[in-house]
Amino acid sequence: MPRILVVDDDPMVGATIEVLLQRQGFDVTLTDGGEAGLAALETQTFDVMLVDIFMPHMRGYESIRIFHERAPNIPLIAMSGYAFASSASPSPDFLRLALELGATRCLRKPFTPDSLLTTIQECLGRPDESTPTKDKSSP
Repeated sequence: MPRILVVDDDPMVGATIEVLLQRQGFDVTLTDGGEAGLAALETQTFDVMLVDIFMPHMRGYESIRIFHERAPNIPLIAMSGYAFASSASPSPDFLRLALELGATRCLRKPFTPDSLLTTIQECLGRPDESTPTKDKSSP
């Protein structure tokens, strides 16, 4: 069963992702911020990390950079729902910058369950599977 680390300071987003992934057969560790996520990374092994870009106490790309440095072989999916106050001014592409700092893939919030599952499967090297395990006894 693939192990997923979810690092997001928004309890509703984290819980929604956790329930969705657990229903798909993933073993999920949910943490409420960067520091808790790093602590989990020190004590457990994971197959994929989902890390929010903007969190208190670990702002911007610090979280992506640090998580990638601590676990460079674990695929990291950067998530961002950052909304800009003014559409008139050009805004940086935060997700593109996350890729440059080590993220494997990026998701812009809000994302659909299908896009989340597809992105995780790509990181696991299973682009054609809709669930992490196939049970031949299931219809």
